[in-house]
Amino acid sequence: MKTLKMKQFDEKEEEITDALISLGMSRNAATTLAYMQNTNSATAIELERSARLRQPEVSITMKQLKERDWITEREEKKPGKGRPHKIYSLKVGFNDIIAQLENQQKKTVDEAQAKIERLKELGKD
Repeated sequence: MKTLKMKQFDEKEEEITDALISLGMSRNAATTLAYMQNTNSATAIELERSARLRQPEVSITMKQLKERDWITEREEKKPGKGRPHKIYSLKVGFNDIIAQLENQQKKTVDEAQAKIERLKELGKD
């Protein structure tokens, strides 16, 4: 039987996952990004096993991350018959993803602060 050597989640990746979830990201997307941030590329099978996701969850998550323009996907033909492997890699650096999340959070805070200020104005009457 063939065994695949795959990186398992460590404490740092668990902490990254928790932080991303606290910023509003889905658990599956957070887990995937935590795994991908230290990897040049990963197959769907590697993500399933290492990030503990099911195949449909990997597909849905990768679609979401591609919509954000964070992930690239390519196919690689397996030797013999069968479907090609999908191989994913980060399209932008992990620090760029963090910067995008930071800007998103700042925008949310600014919008909430503007609403609070408006409520204060309305409450003066």
